[in-house]
Amino acid sequence: MMLGYLLGRAGIEVLVLEKHADFFRDFRGDTVHPSTLEVMDELGLIDGFLKLPHQRLQKMDGLFDGTPVRIADLSRLRTKYPFIAFMPQWDFLNFLREAGRRFASLEVMMRAEAVDLIRRGETIAGVQAKTPDGIVDIEADLTIACDGRHSTVRERAGLGVEEIGAPMDVLWFRAGRKSDETENVFARVEPGKMMIMFDRGDYWQCAYVIAKGQYEAVKARGLQALLDDVVRMAPILKAGIADVKSFDDVKLLTVAINRMARWTRPGLLCIGDAAHAMSPVGGVGVNLAVQDAVATANLLADKLQHGCPSENDLDAVRRRREFPVRMTQRMQVIVQNKIISGALHGNDRPLQVPLIVRLITALPWLQGIPARLLALGVRPEHVHSKAAPSSERSNSVGIISR
Repeated sequence: MMLGYLLGRAGIEVLVLEKHADFFRDFRGDTVHPSTLEVMDELGLIDGFLKLPHQRLQKMDGLFDGTPVRIADLSRLRTKYPFIAFMPQWDFLNFLREAGRRFASLEVMMRAEAVDLIRRGETIAGVQAKTPDGIVDIEADLTIACDGRHSTVRERAGLGVEEIGAPMDVLWFRAGRKSDETENVFARVEPGKMMIMFDRGDYWQCAYVIAKGQYEAVKARGLQALLDDVVRMAPILKAGIADVKSFDDVKLLTVAINRMARWTRPGLLCIGDAAHAMSPVGGVGVNLAVQDAVATANLLADKLQHGCPSENDLDAVRRRREFPVRMTQRMQVIVQNKIISGALHGNDRPLQVPLIVRLITALPWLQGIPARLLALGVRPEHVHSKAAPSSERSNSVGIISR
């Protein structure tokens, strides 16, 4: 949706496909980091965006086997927006769609699921999409796959991924929150258990971390055993946990980290989770996808005025974004292996606060370092693509969304 907005703004005729009738999906990435807020500012959208309901987080505190720790302090950053905004992703997507209505060259097509590719020899020339009216052919000079970690477009193009692996999966659920309830603890780690909590105004959004592949074992213990563990870790949830009435209220996120060695075919480019699935560590996935979109528009918008860019031109997106992706995934793997894996498999022994966490907690000036990595990432992108006069249109691009 962000790339559709940027290319529509540049006068490129662009069609965004969304397979659902609306954007309403719970437990998608809701963390909007300063890097994305800066992009919204550069596009002149920030004032309206921040009027949408959201919560703000600056200080990330935790309990590590009962020991208070501070993970990061975003207030130490020299950035215009030194906070993480928690906003439902459907609000973000709807906001971009509404903001993009002023571009005659941008169209969003709902209930249209890309199921196969159109080929002319070795070149991808669009997609076949399943719609309420049946299968339709949508031809495009360039098809861009943004259809997530289980990308159909990527699979149909024969592009593989390198699996890096993760030691955990995550159970997402909501617990009710009373207006007078306050809690500053963001993360809780105990032997064999780990949980993250976000204050979402009228509810707590919770992520209960389990060892990879253990969901069926958790279910076998029963819902009450899970909820008892949750309340023991976070007593503030005692009243609100009644909102979780069955396992239907618990969403399993199967964690994966992977990336593609090749992001392109002639006429096709993959970005976002379709090119590199991120761990939920740091909540950076949405923001990496936005960064990919900005880089893609920066590199390709002008070239699209003259037809489909060459595959080498398309590959410039990978060359630009691969280093930030690799570095971010490397940091996620370190956290997974050094902290999360040890905690989840440490049932029989007390946990030791990692040295780096002890240093960050003891030396406040260090708290800006993880804050910067979380907030701005590695080599953040800025909007350089130009806005075209509203009357101009150029070549067609198909953006494929989930």
